[in-house]
Amino acid sequence: MSESLDYKRDFEDAASAHSVVDTSNLARDSVRPPIDYSSLPAFTSSSWARWKSIWTRRFVLSLLAGQVVSLCITVTNVTTTELVSRNWSLPTTQTWFLYFSLFIIYTPYTMYKYGLKGWGQMVCRDGWKYFILAACDVEGNFLVVKAYNYTDLLSCMLLDAWAIPVCLFFCWVYMRTKYHWTQVLGVLVCVGGLGMLVASDMLTDKNYPALSRGKGDAFMIVGATLYGFTNATEEFFVRRSPLYEVVGQLGMWGTLINGIQAASLEHVGMTTASWNSATIGFLAAYTAAMFILYTTAPLLYRMASSAFYNISLLTSDFYGLIFGLFLFHFSPYWLYFPAFCVVVTGLIIYFWHATPEEQGKLDPKAPAYVRRMHLDDQV
Repeated sequence: MSESLDYKRDFEDAASAHSVVDTSNLARDSVRPPIDYSSLPAFTSSSWARWKSIWTRRFVLSLLAGQVVSLCITVTNVTTTELVSRNWSLPTTQTWFLYFSLFIIYTPYTMYKYGLKGWGQMVCRDGWKYFILAACDVEGNFLVVKAYNYTDLLSCMLLDAWAIPVCLFFCWVYMRTKYHWTQVLGVLVCVGGLGMLVASDMLTDKNYPALSRGKGDAFMIVGATLYGFTNATEEFFVRRSPLYEVVGQLGMWGTLINGIQAASLEHVGMTTASWNSATIGFLAAYTAAMFILYTTAPLLYRMASSAFYNISLLTSDFYGLIFGLFLFHFSPYWLYFPAFCVVVTGLIIYFWHATPEEQGKLDPKAPAYVRRMHLDDQV
Protein backbone atom coordinates (compact mmCIF):
# COMPACT_ATOMS: atom_id res chain seq x y z
CA MET A 1 0.00 0.00 0.00
CA SER A 2 3.00 2.33 0.32
CA GLU A 3 2.91 2.86 -3.47
CA SER A 4 0.16 5.42 -2.90
CA LEU A 5 2.43 7.60 -0.79
CA ASP A 6 5.37 7.08 -3.16
CA TYR A 7 3.22 8.17 -6.09
CA LYS A 8 2.16 11.27 -4.22
CA ARG A 9 5.78 12.18 -3.48
CA ASP A 10 6.88 11.52 -7.07
CA PHE A 11 4.06 13.63 -8.39
CA GLU A 12 4.99 16.56 -6.14
CA ASP A 13 8.60 16.29 -7.32
CA ALA A 14 7.46 16.32 -10.93
CA ALA A 15 5.24 19.30 -10.30
CA SER A 16 8.11 21.25 -8.75
CA ALA A 17 9.97 21.02 -12.07
CA HIS A 18 7.34 23.23 -13.73
CA SER A 19 7.68 26.97 -13.24
CA VAL A 20 4.09 27.63 -14.35
CA VAL A 21 0.97 25.55 -13.92
CA ASP A 22 -1.45 25.64 -16.85
CA THR A 23 -4.87 26.45 -15.43
CA SER A 24 -6.29 27.80 -18.67
CA ASN A 25 -8.66 24.86 -19.12
CA LEU A 26 -10.00 25.29 -15.61
CA ALA A 27 -10.50 29.04 -16.08
CA ARG A 28 -12.10 28.57 -19.51
CA ASP A 29 -14.54 25.95 -18.24
CA SER A 30 -15.59 27.86 -15.13
CA VAL A 31 -15.67 31.53 -16.20
CA ARG A 32 -18.94 33.42 -15.74
CA PRO A 33 -20.78 34.90 -18.77
CA PRO A 34 -19.81 38.59 -19.08
CA ILE A 35 -22.28 41.38 -18.28
CA ASP A 36 -23.16 43.55 -21.31
CA TYR A 37 -23.70 47.19 -20.38
CA SER A 38 -24.30 48.46 -23.92
CA SER A 39 -28.09 48.64 -23.54
CA LEU A 40 -30.83 47.83 -21.05
CA PRO A 41 -32.06 44.70 -22.93
CA ALA A 42 -28.45 43.49 -23.28
CA PHE A 43 -27.79 44.14 -19.61
CA THR A 44 -30.95 42.28 -18.60
CA SER A 45 -30.28 39.25 -20.77
CA SER A 46 -26.60 39.03 -19.80
CA SER A 47 -27.46 39.37 -16.10
CA TRP A 48 -29.99 36.56 -16.46
CA ALA A 49 -27.34 34.41 -18.16
CA ARG A 50 -24.95 35.18 -15.30
CA TRP A 51 -27.66 34.25 -12.76
CA LYS A 52 -28.32 30.93 -14.46
CA SER A 53 -24.61 30.17 -14.61
CA ILE A 54 -24.40 30.31 -10.81
CA TRP A 55 -26.66 27.31 -10.29
CA THR A 56 -24.26 24.55 -11.18
CA ARG A 57 -24.17 21.18 -9.46
CA ARG A 58 -21.03 22.16 -7.58
CA PHE A 59 -22.55 25.42 -6.34
CA VAL A 60 -25.73 23.71 -5.13
CA LEU A 61 -23.67 21.05 -3.34
CA SER A 62 -21.51 23.78 -1.78
CA LEU A 63 -24.59 25.67 -0.63
CA LEU A 64 -26.13 22.52 0.87
CA ALA A 65 -22.87 21.48 2.53
CA GLY A 66 -22.58 24.93 4.06
CA GLN A 67 -26.02 24.59 5.59
CA VAL A 68 -25.21 21.09 6.85
CA VAL A 69 -22.22 22.40 8.82
CA SER A 70 -24.31 25.36 10.02
CA LEU A 71 -26.98 22.97 11.27
CA CYS A 72 -24.29 20.89 12.98
CA ILE A 73 -23.06 23.99 14.80
CA THR A 74 -26.60 24.59 16.02
CA VAL A 75 -26.89 21.01 17.28
CA THR A 76 -23.63 21.36 19.20
CA ASN A 77 -24.86 24.60 20.81
CA VAL A 78 -28.16 23.00 21.84
CA THR A 79 -26.56 19.84 23.23
CA THR A 80 -23.92 21.84 25.11
CA THR A 81 -26.66 23.97 26.68
CA GLU A 82 -28.51 20.84 27.74
CA LEU A 83 -25.36 19.29 29.21
CA VAL A 84 -24.60 22.40 31.26
CA SER A 85 -28.19 22.50 32.55
CA ARG A 86 -27.71 18.90 33.75
CA ASN A 87 -24.55 19.66 35.76
CA TRP A 88 -22.18 18.42 33.05
CA SER A 89 -19.83 21.28 32.12
CA LEU A 90 -16.55 19.81 30.86
CA PRO A 91 -15.74 21.61 27.58
CA THR A 92 -12.33 20.00 27.02
CA THR A 93 -13.49 16.51 27.91
CA GLN A 94 -16.52 17.02 25.72
CA THR A 95 -14.44 17.62 22.58
CA TRP A 96 -12.05 14.75 23.36
CA PHE A 97 -14.68 12.28 22.17
CA LEU A 98 -14.81 14.14 18.83
CA TYR A 99 -11.06 13.90 18.21
CA PHE A 100 -10.99 10.29 19.33
CA SER A 101 -13.80 9.38 16.90
CA LEU A 102 -11.93 11.10 14.05
CA PHE A 103 -8.78 9.23 15.05
CA ILE A 104 -10.27 5.73 15.18
CA ILE A 105 -12.16 6.16 11.89
CA TYR A 106 -9.69 7.95 9.62
CA THR A 107 -6.26 6.91 10.91
CA PRO A 108 -6.75 3.14 10.30
CA TYR A 109 -8.04 3.95 6.81
CA THR A 110 -4.95 6.09 6.16
CA MET A 111 -2.77 3.19 7.29
CA TYR A 112 -4.68 0.90 4.94
CA LYS A 113 -4.13 3.27 1.99
CA TYR A 114 -0.48 4.08 2.70
CA GLY A 115 0.66 0.94 4.46
CA LEU A 116 2.09 1.09 7.97
CA LYS A 117 5.53 2.13 6.69
CA GLY A 118 4.10 4.78 4.39
CA TRP A 119 1.91 6.12 7.19
CA GLY A 120 4.95 6.34 9.48
CA GLN A 121 6.90 8.22 6.80
CA MET A 122 4.03 10.67 6.41
CA VAL A 123 3.88 11.27 10.19
CA CYS A 124 7.64 11.81 10.39
CA ARG A 125 7.60 14.21 7.46
CA ASP A 126 4.37 16.15 8.04
CA GLY A 127 3.32 15.29 11.59
CA TRP A 128 4.62 18.56 13.02
CA LYS A 129 2.33 20.53 10.69
CA TYR A 130 -0.71 18.56 11.75
CA PHE A 131 0.33 18.91 15.39
CA ILE A 132 0.21 22.71 15.06
CA LEU A 133 -3.14 22.50 13.26
CA ALA A 134 -4.61 20.26 15.98
CA ALA A 135 -3.22 22.39 18.81
CA CYS A 136 -4.79 25.55 17.35
CA ASP A 137 -8.08 23.74 16.77
CA VAL A 138 -8.21 22.38 20.32
CA GLU A 139 -7.40 25.73 21.89
CA GLY A 140 -9.81 27.57 19.59
CA ASN A 141 -12.66 25.31 20.73
CA PHE A 142 -11.62 25.68 24.37
CA LEU A 143 -11.34 29.50 24.30
CA VAL A 144 -14.64 30.05 22.52
CA VAL A 145 -16.48 27.88 25.06
CA LYS A 146 -14.77 29.74 27.90
CA ALA A 147 -15.73 33.09 26.35
CA TYR A 148 -19.43 32.25 26.66
CA ASN A 149 -18.87 31.85 30.42
CA TYR A 150 -17.51 35.39 30.85
CA THR A 151 -18.96 37.76 28.24
CA ASP A 152 -22.49 38.33 26.95
CA LEU A 153 -24.26 36.85 23.93
CA LEU A 154 -23.99 40.03 21.83
CA SER A 155 -20.20 40.13 22.16
CA CYS A 156 -19.88 36.41 21.40
CA MET A 157 -21.96 36.61 18.23
CA LEU A 158 -20.22 39.70 16.88
CA LEU A 159 -16.65 38.78 17.82
CA ASP A 160 -17.03 35.23 16.51
CA ALA A 161 -17.37 36.76 13.02
CA TRP A 162 -13.74 37.89 13.36
CA ALA A 163 -12.84 34.41 12.09
CA ILE A 164 -13.99 35.46 8.59
CA PRO A 165 -11.37 38.19 7.85
CA VAL A 166 -8.70 36.07 9.57
CA CYS A 167 -9.56 33.16 7.28
CA LEU A 168 -9.49 35.42 4.20
CA PHE A 169 -6.07 36.74 5.21
CA PHE A 170 -4.50 33.33 5.71
CA CYS A 171 -6.02 32.04 2.45
CA TRP A 172 -4.20 34.91 0.77
CA VAL A 173 -0.98 34.03 2.63
CA TYR A 174 -1.15 30.37 1.59
CA MET A 175 -2.63 30.58 -1.90
CA ARG A 176 -2.32 34.26 -2.89
CA THR A 177 -6.06 34.29 -3.49
CA LYS A 178 -7.31 37.39 -5.32
CA TYR A 179 -10.73 38.42 -4.02
CA HIS A 180 -13.09 40.13 -6.43
CA TRP A 181 -15.12 43.03 -5.08
CA THR A 182 -18.31 40.95 -5.42
CA GLN A 183 -16.84 38.36 -3.06
CA VAL A 184 -16.12 41.07 -0.50
CA LEU A 185 -19.66 42.37 -1.02
CA GLY A 186 -21.04 38.87 -0.44
CA VAL A 187 -19.16 38.63 2.86
CA LEU A 188 -20.43 42.06 3.94
CA VAL A 189 -24.03 41.12 3.07
CA CYS A 190 -23.70 37.93 5.14
CA VAL A 191 -22.33 39.94 8.06
CA GLY A 192 -25.28 42.31 7.61
CA GLY A 193 -27.57 39.31 8.00
CA LEU A 194 -25.69 38.42 11.17
CA GLY A 195 -26.34 41.95 12.42
CA MET A 196 -30.07 41.45 11.87
CA LEU A 197 -29.92 38.18 13.84
CA VAL A 198 -28.07 39.92 16.67
CA ALA A 199 -30.67 42.71 16.65
CA SER A 200 -33.40 40.06 16.86
CA ASP A 201 -31.79 38.53 19.94
CA MET A 202 -31.44 41.95 21.55
CA LEU A 203 -35.05 42.93 20.82
CA THR A 204 -36.33 39.65 22.26
CA ASP A 205 -34.14 40.12 25.36
CA LYS A 206 -32.04 36.97 24.90
CA ASN A 207 -28.87 38.65 26.07
CA TYR A 208 -27.46 37.90 29.51
CA PRO A 209 -25.14 39.92 31.80
CA ALA A 210 -21.40 39.55 31.39
CA LEU A 211 -19.43 38.12 34.28
CA SER A 212 -16.15 39.62 33.02
CA ARG A 213 -16.57 41.28 29.63
CA GLY A 214 -12.90 42.09 29.07
CA LYS A 215 -11.72 38.55 29.75
CA GLY A 216 -14.57 36.99 27.77
CA ASP A 217 -14.05 39.28 24.76
CA ALA A 218 -10.33 38.50 24.78
CA PHE A 219 -11.05 34.77 24.85
CA MET A 220 -13.48 35.12 21.94
CA ILE A 221 -11.11 37.20 19.81
CA VAL A 222 -8.22 34.77 20.29
CA GLY A 223 -10.52 31.78 19.74
CA ALA A 224 -11.99 33.29 16.55
CA THR A 225 -8.47 34.06 15.32
CA LEU A 226 -7.48 30.43 15.86
CA TYR A 227 -10.66 29.32 14.08
CA GLY A 228 -9.85 31.44 11.02
CA PHE A 229 -6.26 30.21 10.99
CA THR A 230 -7.18 26.53 11.31
CA ASN A 231 -9.88 26.77 8.62
CA ALA A 232 -7.50 28.33 6.09
CA THR A 233 -4.67 25.98 7.05
CA GLU A 234 -6.86 22.90 6.74
CA GLU A 235 -8.02 24.08 3.31
CA PHE A 236 -4.38 24.42 2.27
CA PHE A 237 -3.69 20.89 3.50
CA VAL A 238 -6.73 19.22 1.91
CA ARG A 239 -5.95 20.82 -1.45
CA ARG A 240 -2.64 18.96 -1.55
CA SER A 241 -3.25 15.80 0.53
CA PRO A 242 -6.05 13.20 0.81
CA LEU A 243 -8.90 14.15 3.10
CA TYR A 244 -8.51 11.01 5.21
CA GLU A 245 -4.87 11.87 5.90
CA VAL A 246 -5.64 15.41 7.06
CA VAL A 247 -8.68 14.53 9.17
CA GLY A 248 -7.00 11.43 10.59
CA GLN A 249 -3.94 13.42 11.67
CA LEU A 250 -6.14 16.14 13.14
CA GLY A 251 -7.95 13.48 15.14
CA MET A 252 -4.77 11.73 16.29
CA TRP A 253 -2.96 14.82 17.53
CA GLY A 254 -6.19 16.37 18.80
CA THR A 255 -6.87 13.28 20.91
CA LEU A 256 -3.42 13.54 22.47
CA ILE A 257 -3.45 17.31 23.10
CA ASN A 258 -7.06 17.42 24.21
CA GLY A 259 -6.62 14.41 26.48
CA ILE A 260 -3.64 15.95 28.28
CA GLN A 261 -5.48 19.25 28.70
CA ALA A 262 -8.66 17.56 29.98
CA ALA A 263 -6.71 15.48 32.49
CA SER A 264 -4.94 18.60 33.73
CA LEU A 265 -7.90 20.98 33.96
CA GLU A 266 -10.98 18.82 34.43
CA HIS A 267 -9.93 15.73 36.37
CA VAL A 268 -11.91 16.87 39.40
CA GLY A 269 -14.95 17.83 37.34
CA MET A 270 -15.04 14.38 35.74
CA THR A 271 -15.80 12.84 39.13
CA THR A 272 -18.40 15.41 40.20
CA ALA A 273 -20.28 15.72 36.88
CA SER A 274 -23.62 13.97 36.48
CA TRP A 275 -23.09 10.86 34.38
CA ASN A 276 -26.47 9.40 33.44
CA SER A 277 -28.38 8.27 30.36
CA ALA A 278 -29.48 11.83 29.51
CA THR A 279 -26.01 13.38 29.64
CA ILE A 280 -24.49 10.43 27.77
CA GLY A 281 -27.17 10.80 25.10
CA PHE A 282 -26.52 14.53 24.66
CA LEU A 283 -22.77 13.88 24.62
CA ALA A 284 -23.26 11.29 21.88
CA ALA A 285 -25.41 13.74 19.88
CA TYR A 286 -22.76 16.45 20.29
CA THR A 287 -20.00 14.09 19.14
CA ALA A 288 -22.04 12.90 16.13
CA ALA A 289 -22.80 16.47 15.03
CA MET A 290 -19.16 17.51 15.36
CA PHE A 291 -18.01 14.37 13.53
CA ILE A 292 -20.30 15.24 10.60
CA LEU A 293 -19.05 18.84 10.68
CA TYR A 294 -15.36 17.86 10.70
CA THR A 295 -16.00 15.40 7.86
CA THR A 296 -18.06 17.78 5.72
CA ALA A 297 -15.91 20.88 6.24
CA PRO A 298 -12.85 19.59 4.28
CA LEU A 299 -15.16 18.57 1.43
CA LEU A 300 -16.58 22.11 1.42
CA TYR A 301 -13.04 23.54 1.42
CA ARG A 302 -12.38 21.66 -1.80
CA MET A 303 -15.75 22.33 -3.41
CA ALA A 304 -15.64 26.04 -2.58
CA SER A 305 -13.31 27.49 0.09
CA SER A 306 -12.81 27.87 3.81
CA ALA A 307 -14.01 31.48 3.52
CA PHE A 308 -17.34 30.23 2.15
CA TYR A 309 -17.47 27.74 5.02
CA ASN A 310 -17.14 30.56 7.55
CA ILE A 311 -19.85 32.77 6.07
CA SER A 312 -22.16 29.75 5.74
CA LEU A 313 -22.02 29.34 9.52
CA LEU A 314 -23.77 32.71 9.94
CA THR A 315 -27.13 30.99 9.33
CA SER A 316 -26.71 28.85 12.47
CA ASP A 317 -28.71 31.29 14.62
CA PHE A 318 -31.73 30.78 12.37
CA TYR A 319 -31.53 27.02 12.89
CA GLY A 320 -31.14 27.73 16.58
CA LEU A 321 -34.52 29.42 16.43
CA ILE A 322 -36.05 26.34 14.81
CA PHE A 323 -34.69 24.15 17.62
CA GLY A 324 -35.85 26.70 20.18
CA LEU A 325 -39.42 26.60 18.87
CA PHE A 326 -39.69 22.89 19.67
CA LEU A 327 -37.32 22.46 22.63
CA PHE A 328 -37.56 25.73 24.55
CA HIS A 329 -40.87 27.10 23.21
CA PHE A 330 -39.32 30.31 21.89
CA SER A 331 -41.58 32.85 20.22
CA PRO A 332 -40.22 33.54 16.71
CA TYR A 333 -39.37 37.16 15.99
CA TRP A 334 -40.15 38.31 12.43
CA LEU A 335 -36.63 39.66 11.82
CA TYR A 336 -35.11 36.13 11.92
CA PHE A 337 -36.64 35.18 8.57
CA PRO A 338 -35.44 38.14 6.47
CA ALA A 339 -32.05 37.84 8.22
CA PHE A 340 -31.74 34.25 7.01
CA CYS A 341 -32.65 35.34 3.47
CA VAL A 342 -30.04 38.12 3.61
CA VAL A 343 -27.30 35.65 4.61
CA VAL A 344 -28.27 33.23 1.81
CA THR A 345 -28.29 36.16 -0.64
CA GLY A 346 -24.77 37.00 0.49
CA LEU A 347 -23.70 33.40 -0.14
CA ILE A 348 -25.01 33.67 -3.70
CA ILE A 349 -23.35 37.07 -4.26
CA TYR A 350 -20.08 35.53 -3.12
CA PHE A 351 -20.18 33.37 -6.27
CA TRP A 352 -21.62 36.04 -8.60
CA HIS A 353 -18.26 36.64 -10.28
CA ALA A 354 -16.21 33.58 -9.34
CA THR A 355 -17.38 29.98 -9.61
CA PRO A 356 -16.66 27.48 -6.81
CA GLU A 357 -13.98 25.95 -9.03
CA GLU A 358 -12.18 29.30 -9.13
CA GLN A 359 -12.03 29.72 -5.36
CA GLY A 360 -8.69 27.94 -5.33
CA LYS A 361 -7.61 29.66 -8.54
CA LEU A 362 -3.96 30.48 -8.59
CA ASP A 363 -2.35 33.91 -8.72
CA PRO A 364 0.31 33.59 -11.48
CA LYS A 365 2.79 35.33 -9.14
CA ALA A 366 2.23 32.80 -6.37
CA PRO A 367 5.29 31.03 -4.91
CA ALA A 368 6.42 27.67 -6.32
CA TYR A 369 5.10 25.67 -3.35
CA VAL A 370 1.64 27.15 -3.94
CA ARG A 371 1.77 26.17 -7.63
CA ARG A 372 2.69 22.61 -6.65
CA MET A 373 -0.25 22.50 -4.25
CA HIS A 374 -2.62 23.74 -6.94
CA LEU A 375 -1.42 21.21 -9.52
CA ASP A 376 -1.87 18.41 -6.99
CA ASP A 377 -5.46 19.53 -6.43
CA GLN A 378 -6.32 19.29 -10.12
CA VAL A 379 -5.34 15.60 -10.47
